[in-house]
Amino acid sequence: MQRIEQLRKLPLKSSICPDEFFYIFFKNYLKKTDKIDAEVYADAFYDAFSHLTPCITEGELIVGKCDDTLSSEDRKDWEDNYLNPALKMTEGAILGQDSHMTIDYELVLREGLNGIIKRIDGYLENCEESKRVFYESCRKCLRAVICHSENYADKAKEMAENTNDAERREELLKLSEICRKVPANPAENFYEAVQSVHFITYALTINPLRIYARQQFQLGHPDRYLLPYYLNDIKNGSITPEYAQELLDCLSIQINNRVPNGLSSGYMVGGRDEKGNIVQNDLTMMCMQVIDDIRLVYPSVGLCWTEGMDKKYLEKACEILSHGRSHPAIFNDDVITKGLLSYGVPEEQAHSYIHSTCVEITPVASSNVWVASPYTNMAQLLLDCMDREYDSFDSLMQALFERLDKSIKDNFEQQNEMRRIRMEQSINPLLSCVVNDCLKEGLDIEQGGARYNWITPSFVGMANLVDSLYVINKIIFEDKEMTMGRFREILDSNFEGEEPFRQKVSNKIAKYGNDIDDVDCYFNKIVSHIINECKKYKGMHKNGNLIPSVFCWIMHEFFGRDTGATPDGRLAGFPLGDGSGPCQGREMNGPTASIISSTKWEHYQLIGGVAVNMKFSKKSLGEQSLITMRNIIETFLKRGGFEIQINVIDKETLEKARINPEAYRDLVVRIGGYSDYFVKLSENMQAEVILRTEHNI
Repeated sequence: MQRIEQLRKLPLKSSICPDEFFYIFFKNYLKKTDKIDAEVYADAFYDAFSHLTPCITEGELIVGKCDDTLSSEDRKDWEDNYLNPALKMTEGAILGQDSHMTIDYELVLREGLNGIIKRIDGYLENCEESKRVFYESCRKCLRAVICHSENYADKAKEMAENTNDAERREELLKLSEICRKVPANPAENFYEAVQSVHFITYALTINPLRIYARQQFQLGHPDRYLLPYYLNDIKNGSITPEYAQELLDCLSIQINNRVPNGLSSGYMVGGRDEKGNIVQNDLTMMCMQVIDDIRLVYPSVGLCWTEGMDKKYLEKACEILSHGRSHPAIFNDDVITKGLLSYGVPEEQAHSYIHSTCVEITPVASSNVWVASPYTNMAQLLLDCMDREYDSFDSLMQALFERLDKSIKDNFEQQNEMRRIRMEQSINPLLSCVVNDCLKEGLDIEQGGARYNWITPSFVGMANLVDSLYVINKIIFEDKEMTMGRFREILDSNFEGEEPFRQKVSNKIAKYGNDIDDVDCYFNKIVSHIINECKKYKGMHKNGNLIPSVFCWIMHEFFGRDTGATPDGRLAGFPLGDGSGPCQGREMNGPTASIISSTKWEHYQLIGGVAVNMKFSKKSLGEQSLITMRNIIETFLKRGGFEIQINVIDKETLEKARINPEAYRDLVVRIGGYSDYFVKLSENMQAEVILRTEHNI
């Protein structure tokens, strides 16, 4: 594993810099026009990829990445003469979301890019004239990627000729041979398949019309599409499991070389295939083992658990988590499939989905879904309602729902308008080649060519809202301890001079997450209302459903900074709750009570994503702990839980990392649907993670 130890350190020190590509692209493009033009785009795209410097690091077996390769003279030219015009030209293209998806890897591996070009040639024979430019631009962009891969082949051969290390020379010559073959042509073995998967993904990551929009394409289900190549190579003796593992490790390190920190990119394993058969094989295990091997923020791995899956796969996940890793997250395949079916996805497609970054679910190979679009601050909606007195708690709830409904409507209309602008001011021919049904319909993905075009808003601070509603009902309407106006005054002063009262509402009044029906029922009421309200809206593109979610990424900190004190005792500026589980530090009755509370409401229609965080003490782990952890996870899943993510760490380690960050540069923690390096988090976010209830098991 010396190679992996060497390669894993590089992303911790380096940054991702595709400026050379952007410079070449826009130097070519802006000479001809500053409008969106598919022919000009394709020419500039080909020119940029054919001249982009290939970067191969010593020891790499899987290649394709962007380093800072601009000369100082070219960088000055880029920044002085092209950057601002490029940013102005792409203002409309930068709106909304992208890359929260998985492309059609099976197509790429089966036919290669040349095979897709042949498909395009077929479409061109009988296409309407209005579609001809689209097809021709797609074809040229595919050829651009092939040219870039051939340049990598030349680079690897050149490096082989200039090394005195015989073993490395053979590796580089092999790599040259592979880059000459794939992704241009079908993959015929495991190594070729892995390189092909990475290279097309790396190429897609460089989107010239979204210059500084960070791309985070997912790798789908490698334990499905790579399995035939692996089994065949094992059978004929051309690969060993150990070497295959090394290739998977190298593939995963490269994710860290193409996706900046603070996002989420990876793959899923397990679940059921299109025929309903459980996916559980050697690659399922090996793709999870990657987490332990490389110990980086990516890949973000999801294990899709399904009823009847061999327990050893969940046990493997628990073992990895017990080492202090923040992955894999555990997803409920049965619940997610049910949810996809409820939104009209056919059953064979409903088994093929991806957590498109954190926990958002999008169908594989067919999506242009805008996830978390937008986030809604649920705690702030309640504070906005506390501007007057109410004659009953029901009238407060009615006012809250009216504000919520208006927020959903206004946000939907805004997102739909952004879709319209994006449709007019953006194209993505390369991506359109590998997403159903763009080529079939002759329609760019930005014009609605994808099969699914959902918009999935996320509702943040749900636990704060639930706890606050229960406190308000108790303090104002049941005990009549004070008026709404007086409570609002206390909140506006951030509980100044009212610490005994804050302690009372924080610690003496029941909270969500402790299996108390009178509190937990509010979560169900609010979620049910959101689901039904979202069903009223359809976006401008086909299959443009509005589908809700309750997770937060980093938005619980972002919203928390700007949200005043809340009735649940939370102080102004502190992060909101970190998902759909209880607020930080409020799980007083143990992990089982917490997951029971988190599963008293239906998860399956929240296909936009549900995240439940739990933290277990690393220092308390014993022989029985992994069994206990597995039982807790299984209880959550069997009760209909959507996804659960676990941190196994102790407060002392986190405190040490705050004091001495250099010694803990690769300490990864789970946040609110994604993972990040602890030492790179803001002080508020670090405090929030430390405050989370630490269960002993």
